[in-house]
Amino acid sequence: MRPLLEQACWDTLYMVGWSTLIAVVGGLPLGILLVLTDRGGLLRNVVANKVIGQVVNVARSMPFIILMVALMGFTRTVTGTTIGREAAIVPLAIGAIPFFARLVETAVREVDHGLVEAVQAMGGNTWTVVRRVLVPESLPSLISSATTTVVALIGYSAMAGTVGAGGLGDIAIRYGYQRFETGLMWITVAVLAVVISVIQLAGDHAARTLHRRGGGSGAAPGLRRLKPRPKPAGTDEPATADVTKAA
Repeated sequence: MRPLLEQACWDTLYMVGWSTLIAVVGGLPLGILLVLTDRGGLLRNVVANKVIGQVVNVARSMPFIILMVALMGFTRTVTGTTIGREAAIVPLAIGAIPFFARLVETAVREVDHGLVEAVQAMGGNTWTVVRRVLVPESLPSLISSATTTVVALIGYSAMAGTVGAGGLGDIAIRYGYQRFETGLMWITVAVLAVVISVIQLAGDHAARTLHRRGGGSGAAPGLRRLKPRPKPAGTDEPATADVTKAA
């Protein structure tokens, strides 16, 4: 069974890796947009915020097994099949995007609003605030959020094995449950526990390292590059910041 378990491990890591990448690419801007469009945000738009928030809530509330079955038609359109690790990536990624977006929203809200006001006072636009303040300041929390998402995706990928997605979940169902090989099922559980523990430890270490190195103060270099323009001679116009280099 060793070759079978090794292949199942690689299949699980393949599904989780690609799903995490898509979730981060889709969930990061979505989470930041939820903060920017909220009351008091830089792009305040209550209607857009409510609509986006409701979509995220509905997607998060749907059980993954139901989401996976509901997306079978879409999965077949995208990948040409509903079986295998490539097909499993579609529902895994779609289910993880709103999950990660809410974690991003929580992390970004923890950023000191005084830093945002400082960049705005020096002439920084919304993109500058996001790139120089919101993302760098929340980076340790974002790493922890990504770790939580990976752990959740490993659980989802095991569930996807019930419909032929492959990976460790498929091994546990086909051999451990249907063929009554209880020992193999417990080995699969142990492998999943080890993989999750390693990923969690690596994520926690990365987050702590960034925090010790000033990851929570990542806006400082950007703020130093926001050079205030000199006050125009003979006018009362206040000095503004030259954000060209900072941007």
